[in-house]
Order: sequence, then C-alpha cells, then structure tokens
Amino acid sequence: MKTPIVDFLKGYAARDIARFHMPGHKGRGALDAARFDITEVQGADVLYHADGVIADSMANATALFGTAATLYSTEGSTLAIKAMLALVAADVPKGARPRVLAARNAHKAFLYGAALLDMDITWLMPRGTAHLCACPLTVREVEKALAAEQMLPQAVYLTSPDYLGNVADVAGIAAVCKRYGVPLLVDNAHGAYLRFLSPSRHPMDLGATMCADSAHKTLSALTGAAYLHIAKDAPLKYVAGAPAALSLFASTSPSYLVLGSLDLCNRTLATGYGEALAKTVLRIEKTRKRLAENGLALYGDEPLKLTLDAAACGYTGEALADTLREKGIEPEFADKDFLVLMISPANTEGELDLLERALLSVVPQAPRVKEAPPLSRPALACTPREALLAPAEEIDVALALGRVLAAPTVACPPAVPILMSGEVIDAAAQALFQKYGVTRVRVLKE
Repeated sequence: MKTPIVDFLKGYAARDIARFHMPGHKGRGALDAARFDITEVQGADVLYHADGVIADSMANATALFGTAATLYSTEGSTLAIKAMLALVAADVPKGARPRVLAARNAHKAFLYGAALLDMDITWLMPRGTAHLCACPLTVREVEKALAAEQMLPQAVYLTSPDYLGNVADVAGIAAVCKRYGVPLLVDNAHGAYLRFLSPSRHPMDLGATMCADSAHKTLSALTGAAYLHIAKDAPLKYVAGAPAALSLFASTSPSYLVLGSLDLCNRTLATGYGEALAKTVLRIEKTRKRLAENGLALYGDEPLKLTLDAAACGYTGEALADTLREKGIEPEFADKDFLVLMISPANTEGELDLLERALLSVVPQAPRVKEAPPLSRPALACTPREALLAPAEEIDVALALGRVLAAPTVACPPAVPILMSGEVIDAAAQALFQKYGVTRVRVLKE
C-alpha cells in the first residue's frame, strides 16, 4: 500500500530547503523526527480540506475499514467523539434541544463535547456494576429506553470496549437503533483492531452509524492518532459535514508526525496485520487459561486486554501493579479493584512470557470485598454546559452533599467521571468520590 503523506515528508526533508515557515525548530529540533515535523506547506495538503496526499491516505484508510468515509484526527478520539456529536446535533427538529441517550461510562470527552454543543444527555444507568468504567447494558434495556421516549434522541451513544475490557452487544443494539431510526455512535477508542479479527467485531461492521477509533491505543500509530468512521448506510450529510465538524473543535496546526504515523499504520494493517493479530489473540487466550488454572480471577472479554479482578484475587490492583513493576513490567491501569494490561502484536514473545511468569507468581488469597456503593441516578440541577461555564469553587468532598458539580474531578486514565457536570452530589456520589481518592471537588457557587 502506498504511503502518500510519508512519501511527501521524506521528499520534503531530503530537499534541504530553507524553511521560512512554522514550526520554529526549522527541522533542526532535538529529536531526529523534527525534520519531518512540518506545517501545511505547498503540496502537504490541508487536513480538514483535503484534496491531495492526506485525501489519498484517508482513502486508503476508508478502504481498509470498509466505510463510507474514514477521516483522520491528530487529537485523538476526543476530537472524533466531539465531531460525531456535532453531526447528530444538526438533526434536531426546529424549536427542540439536541439530546443523546448515553451509557453512563462515557469518557469526559463526551461530556465536554455535549456541553460545548449545549446538548442534553439522558443517561442509561448500569443495572449493577463493579466499576465506574463498566455499564453492562443489554439490547432489551436499550430498546426499553427508546420505547419510553416521547421524542426520540438524536443518537444513542456507547463506549465499547470499555476501559476494563467489556465488549457490548453492538450488533444487537445497532439493530434496535435502526428500528427506531436513531443513529448509534460508538466510542471504540480501545477497539480499532477489532476490524481485523476474523470475523470482524468492529462497530462499523456490526451496524453502528459512526464510531471513533484511537489508532494509537492498540494499533501502531503515534499518540494522538485517531479515526472517525462513518458507515456506508449513514446519511450522506454526515460524510459531507464531517470535515467541518472536526475542524470546529480541532487545532489549525495538525501534527504531520501523527498524520505520517496514520499513513504508515495503513500499510501495517494492509500487510499481514490480521495474521499477526490472530497469533497474538491465541497467545493471550493461552495465558488466560493458565492464569485461571492458577486461581486468578479475570474480567472482561476484549481480546487484547488482560484484566485481573484484583479484589477477587485477594489484592488491590495497585499492589499487583507494584509487583509487576518490580519485574520490569508497566501496566496500563490499576486501582483498588482491577489491574488492566493492554497487549498488541507489537509485544514480543519474550515480553508475553515475562508477563505470564510474573502473573503466575501471584498466589491467590481470600477475596477482598469490593466496596463500590451502588450508583444512584443523581438529580440534575442544570445542563452540563451551564455547570461547566458557571462560577465555581473548590470544596472538600465531605462538605459537598447537596451541592451541584461543576467540572468533573477524574484522572486519565480512565477519565470516566464519577458524577457529571450539573448533577447534585448525593450520599452515593460522596461515597464514590471517597472510594476513588477524590478529596476535593469543584461545585457551583451558591
């Protein structure tokens, strides 16, 4: 597969041209990559008005993912998520407010996008879950929620796979959404590789209308590289409006290093990636089996994630993470209850062996009781936009009962808010803040 962006960057660097344009390092930065770090000079194309090398590269990505259009983001899935919301927000009937029906385990990028667009959110609350990142919705629950709507929302929004490795029934939920004529949007940031399984488990192949993929989380692109996918049966106006929707929230200075990495990622995906992925998934399954035989509790069903239910093993996730670090292994995420390890075909057999030995050295103990209180449906005092833009103050969580949350206090990872902007802090929310180590919160001034 051709790599038009990278070919241009290499050619430009080889010309030894006097650079009287941005960036200021003039191709002579401390990193060797600086010579490929350019701005939108002649011939380099323009990301959100692409008709040259970027357009050719995105056409390659479109073919690889089998979509109506696949567009690039150099600002991660965060940008793609906001663009999806902007596209569906334009569908609101005259005189009505845009609204989306969303699974509660949404990344804060979704909340901020909805706030910027002044969209209302109706939350699909989990029936019961071990973690904020999980929202185990069934097809029946989504259908029940849509059937109860007097005026249908502009979209249904899911996060799948979630941070802990749970994969939703995207195909079943997409079928329900199609029956109601409501677009399904999927934050698939952790699942770009799902397209290359056999058979594909990617949202675009399961009926989603649009989805956001991070190309850096599980694929080979640089951090910040992402795709916005639009399905072949999506309204044509989504394809036509996508560049403008992306540029609404994007920097006017996209990174050509990130664009080049997306270009090269296409070639990686087109040349034996599926076979390498299948081999890696099989290797992980063997490790899962050995860990289970050793009495270690696993969680989730995403093929490239290995998530240990640390509490069920008698440990905290942080303690297990420290054990791994002592053996030269850095995990993706750990908290009191879980340990998350993200794997890709780029991990060597030696690294996978090292990980397996380290985990098998863990001796299961009596299960530790998870202390996550049930998440109630908090009262809504104002819209997310009103809460995020209103005067606010920071106070101790112990004094926050009954106050309205302004900006959500949450670490990244996993960046799933405990409470959403505009919601009233109740006792259950207070308990969750305390559980996850949040001692101070921003609330609206009274």
